[in-house]
Amino acid sequence: MNWMLLPYRRYAEFSGRSRRREYWMFVLFYLLVFVVLNAVFGTNEVTRTPTGFGYGSRLVGGGGLLGGLFALASLLPALAVSVRRLHDQDRTGWLVLLALIPFLGGFALLVLMCLEGTRGPNRFGPDPKNPAGAEIFS
Repeated sequence: MNWMLLPYRRYAEFSGRSRRREYWMFVLFYLLVFVVLNAVFGTNEVTRTPTGFGYGSRLVGGGGLLGGLFALASLLPALAVSVRRLHDQDRTGWLVLLALIPFLGGFALLVLMCLEGTRGPNRFGPDPKNPAGAEIFS
């Protein structure tokens, strides 16, 4: 749970580096919140469309408001942890703007978020896996 909430503690901190674990646990927490909101406030509906049937799910009642407030409160931490994740690979945080390119940009950003960070310190700070930077067997 500590890893899931760490981006909220580093709310608008765009400097430094973040491990893959911090990023993906934040994503998991974000998705779990919306799964719970959908389980409590969600409605699933099947509608007839000109081409067949359509399936949809939406939050009703107070769920839409809660979901919107949570998404708004999580926007800045999500951007910050994404930028720090790119910094961990010694890449500029501006690459987060790839998400604005339809289809391919989101896929490219997904691939970048899965890559391992650089070992040792880089221009954005010390290695989050080994902050001391000491090599034991060097």
